[in-house]
Amino acid sequence: MSKCPFFGLCGGCKFDFDAENYKTEKLKTLPKIDNMNPAIWGKTGTRRRADFAVNPNAFGFYKNASRDIINIDKCPNLLDSINRIIPDLAKLPWQCTASVLVTQCDNGIVVNTQSDVPYFNPEFKTAVQKLPNEIIRFTWNDTVIRNYMKAKISFDKTSVDFPDSAFLQPTIDTEKSIRDLVVSNVGDAKHVVDLFCGIGNFTFATNATGFDIMGIGINRDLFKKPLSSKQLNQYDAIIMDPPRAGALSQTEQIAKSNVKTVVYVSCNPGTWNRDKNILLRGGYKLQTITPIDQFVGSPHWEIFSVFKK
Repeated sequence: MSKCPFFGLCGGCKFDFDAENYKTEKLKTLPKIDNMNPAIWGKTGTRRRADFAVNPNAFGFYKNASRDIINIDKCPNLLDSINRIIPDLAKLPWQCTASVLVTQCDNGIVVNTQSDVPYFNPEFKTAVQKLPNEIIRFTWNDTVIRNYMKAKISFDKTSVDFPDSAFLQPTIDTEKSIRDLVVSNVGDAKHVVDLFCGIGNFTFATNATGFDIMGIGINRDLFKKPLSSKQLNQYDAIIMDPPRAGALSQTEQIAKSNVKTVVYVSCNPGTWNRDKNILLRGGYKLQTITPIDQFVGSPHWEIFSVFKK
């Protein structure tokens, strides 16, 4: 029986993560690929990010296949620090519908609200200022309502500033598992490029050159302007961790390159499979693939893979 009282109602979890057959059932959602490594399993109660839905009458998560919102007071998949502030956020005088992204950083919690309504009223601003001190930054769209200090995120020993809209892996444990896999498979490559590098989960650990639309690397839209095969040929290894849309244009250039090692991390097995086939047609061979259950309870998988030419 699930420990979560909202299982079956909330749209966040498709599988009962407390059930004995959880792993067996979730593994069925993976594509059939030969020589796949055993899955790395995430832990419940470790998620450091949650995207809540809100309207004037509700604060919580969407119901399954619905735009109705279930009021929640805590979620078993979240860190205790986030669960503690849910009642405080729910009590704010919300005047409209919005999405509320809550992130636990190294030094406090960041709350980023996105709404079609561009303004908040004085009552809301006053209420935000009275929130617990654990909330170090609160923004409404691009407007900062509260900012006590710069939010920080660490990747092993490297600490970076955390922007509101930056991508972040949902749990520290699975993030480290992926980073360790990346580092071990990049090996002793001297010249490494990290594509879609974000705020640097792999960049610092591999001493890579980072490219991204927004992050710690070179500001470049790799969807509209991918690195060419000629540009890529100066590197010994490529790391790529694109959004769910995958990296079609960039993969086409990688397939034409002479780079020996491509480490591809994907949060979408469907677009990963499409890009994999492009690399195979370009002469690469799939060396290893490891599924990672970092979205516990959901049908989503993270895919770690290595290609060699």
